[in-house]
Amino acid sequence: MPYPPLSRVPSGPRRRTLLASAAGGALLVGCSAGPESGDSGPSATQRARARAARDSRGLLERYDAVLAAHPGLAELLHPLRAQVAAHAAAFADGATATASATATASAVPVPATGKDAVAGLAAAERALAGRRAKDLLEAPGELARLLASVAAAGAAHAYLLTEGAR
Repeated sequence: MPYPPLSRVPSGPRRRTLLASAAGGALLVGCSAGPESGDSGPSATQRARARAARDSRGLLERYDAVLAAHPGLAELLHPLRAQVAAHAAAFADGATATASATATASAVPVPATGKDAVAGLAAAERALAGRRAKDLLEAPGELARLLASVAAAGAAHAYLLTEGAR
């Protein structure tokens, strides 16, 4: 049985394909932030991680200030403080970890009563959890998951602190 005649089909990609891929490549090159673009700053993800680490370190300072002013709250606060420290470490990378080690502690005002101090920590945890829940909507994959997890933990801390203040 004879083979059917070959139709005239050019080998290789068609002209439209080449033009479309060249145009798309030009758009990608135009949007890149490589070393030749002059943009050598941190990426949006790195900035978000650094901000989250800084926020966790600030919350950690609040826990430390409350514990220093009201040592009787240690049983309630130490487990939560340990988790906040773990959150700060999870967000930190090499640059932010170094910055946190060299940062000077700022004076955090602490309410006179333990009940008010715990209520202040609960409000800080709640506010930070809310900001993180909002930030995770624009964060890429892995960072969004980390922000969601830490926001949920912060909300749980706020609940535990509210119940502990009663």
